[in-house]
Amino acid sequence: MRRFLILAHRVPVGGAFTLNDLAGGGGRMDEIARAASTAFTLSNALRVDTEMTIVFSAEPPPRARRIHLTGSRLRYLNPDERSTAALLKNALVRSIPLDRDVEASPGIVVGPVDPLAALGRFLEAPEPVWLTEDGGPLGLWAEGKEGFSAVISDPIDPNAEEVAVLRGHGVARVSLGPRSLRTSQCVDVLHNEFDRRAPGTDGPA
Repeated sequence: MRRFLILAHRVPVGGAFTLNDLAGGGGRMDEIARAASTAFTLSNALRVDTEMTIVFSAEPPPRARRIHLTGSRLRYLNPDERSTAALLKNALVRSIPLDRDVEASPGIVVGPVDPLAALGRFLEAPEPVWLTEDGGPLGLWAEGKEGFSAVISDPIDPNAEEVAVLRGHGVARVSLGPRSLRTSQCVDVLHNEFDRRAPGTDGPA
């Protein structure tokens, strides 16, 4: 299984933003939506072996929200960021009056969350890794692994509390290369590394 956790620090957790201003008023929902689309969409199919959790922490509990996407159940997810942002926005809006999880659309579950607790639980999943610019080589870490549980931040670095949780769990730190990449590009690079290592392929070049 391939699992992603995206730390979204600025997106309005109640969905109070317009699809015409995803980068500004949407708190970089453009990049969050692009990462979600990239995580699941192939040329003519969806990745059914992938899950993504997005933790929206612009407001503290009980307002903070978590959206969990399950590739094997997803419907209505398209490659473009605007329609993906609309799906995520709709999930956030539906969650406003609720104090429990709800399936906003097939394969998309939304609900209240304690952001740091959610991060800690995610790091208990198999093969946890923190994608950070000062980490070790991806190829070396990925050797012999069939899946991962990767933590990636939005365009803002993890805050001090999140860093403390990551370090407290002793999670592996991995870099994807010498240049600073966007969140969605990190998703693509990690998928590609494991695609090339999958059975039936020639392995990493």
